[in-house]
Amino acid sequence: MERGKTPAITLFLPMDWQAFWLTIRLALVVTAVLVVLGLPLAYWIAFSKWRWKFMVEAVVALPIVLPPTVLGFYVLIALGQHSPFGRWWQSMTGHTLAFTFAGLVIGSVLYSLPFAVQPFAASLSAVDARLLAASAVLGLSKFRTFWRVIVPLSVSGLVTGIALSFAHTMGEFGVVLMVGGNIPGVTRTLSINIFDQVQDLNYTAANTTALVLVVIAFVLLSLVYSLNRRFWSIWPRV
Repeated sequence: MERGKTPAITLFLPMDWQAFWLTIRLALVVTAVLVVLGLPLAYWIAFSKWRWKFMVEAVVALPIVLPPTVLGFYVLIALGQHSPFGRWWQSMTGHTLAFTFAGLVIGSVLYSLPFAVQPFAASLSAVDARLLAASAVLGLSKFRTFWRVIVPLSVSGLVTGIALSFAHTMGEFGVVLMVGGNIPGVTRTLSINIFDQVQDLNYTAANTTALVLVVIAFVLLSLVYSLNRRFWSIWPRV
C-alpha cells in the first residue's frame, strides 16, 4: 500500500444465499396461500351484509397493530405440542410444526393476511353495483360474474395485495424468529441473518443483505404503482 493512502473500507460482502433462497421460497408460498385464502375472504368482506362483519375485519387487521412477538408467541403456542392442533399434527407426522418451514408459512400467512385482504376487499367493493346487477339480469352466475366482471375491474387491488404480501413476507422478523427460531437452511431468513450479523458487529455483511431487501421492496412497489397508473389510464373509473 502506498504511503499516505488509507485502506479502502469494504461496504459489501457476499451474502448468505441459503437464507436468500429460503426467504424467496417462503414469500412465494405465503403469497400463493394468501391469494387462495384471502380472495374469498375479501369477497365476503366486500359483499356480505352481516351486521357483525366489522368484527371479522378487526380480526383480520389485528396483525397490523399487534407487536410481532405477541402474534409469534400465540402462533408458537398454537403449533406446539401443548395445543390440540399441535398434538394432532405431531401424532400424524412425528414432529411439531414449530421451528419448521411449514410453521414459518403458517405464522407468515397470519402476519401478512391484512396486507392481502385489505387491498383485495377495497378493490372488490369499489366495483360498480350496476354492473353486477346487469350481470345478474343477463343470467350470469355469481361465479362467472366474479371472474368475468369483478376480477377484471379489481386488477389494481389484486396486484397491490399480491405485491405487498410478497414484500412484507420477505421483511418479516419477529414472527419468523418466534415461530421458526434460527436454524440455517430451515428457518433462517434474510431478516434474521441481518440480526445475526449486527449482533456479531459484522456491519458490512448486514449492509449487503439489507440493501438487497431494500432494492427488492423498492422494485416491487415501483412496479405496482407503474402498473396501477397504466391500468387506470387505459380503463379509468367512472
